Amino acid sequence: MFMRRLGSLTRLCSGGNSCPEILELNSGDFAVIGTDITAQADGQLPPGSGCGPDERVVRVPRRVLVDARVDIPTTV
Repeated sequence: MFMRRLGSLTRLCSGGNSCPEILELNSGDFAVIGTDITAQADGQLPPGSGCGPDERVVRVPRRVLVDARVDIPTTV
């Protein structure tokens, strides 16, 4: 299921708590571990955005995304 972590491998999670991360799946899609902010975001999403019943709005710390940038493919 999970192929690899994106970003620095020196940022290891300890204790299984508060471990935001971006993971590449075997399918080529990505999974994100972050804080669920769906309730706070409800009614505040920009026009044209939406969150379906089986989706969540997840906050990912900036450092995680910036660190993962070098590992994110630039082609589809």
